[in-house]
Amino acid sequence: MAMVTKDTPIGYELVGVKKQAIIQLMGSRYWGRINPLHFDPAFSAQEGLKAPIQTGEQSSAYIAEMCVNFFGENLFKNARLQCKYIRPIYAGDTITTHGIVREKVAEDSGYRFKVEVWAEDQNGEKKTAGWAEANVK
Repeated sequence: MAMVTKDTPIGYELVGVKKQAIIQLMGSRYWGRINPLHFDPAFSAQEGLKAPIQTGEQSSAYIAEMCVNFFGENLFKNARLQCKYIRPIYAGDTITTHGIVREKVAEDSGYRFKVEVWAEDQNGEKKTAGWAEANVK
């Protein structure tokens, strides 16, 4: 994995991270323990779902991890991550994140990169989509 630098071209593809939606983590107090849709199979089935669903924040965290791998500390200074949750992630799904540099704008002290980001399941179905922006000197 290479860090994004001022020489990184538009079209550069970030290597994603791969995670499994594990019901024990989905039910932790940090990730939705207050809503049984996120950890209780019986309740989820009663509500018409095939399994408990992961919180959107978890897929955003996967995308953020990928971005930190490539932007490093730049992701924590004047950066932005914006995600939309478009389909549910179910317990047991394997999620892989993706990112492609779509814009590179020169600024006073370097470049502002805009990266299209998304997370998809093991079947290639997009679950979360959005943008990450960060400055690189």
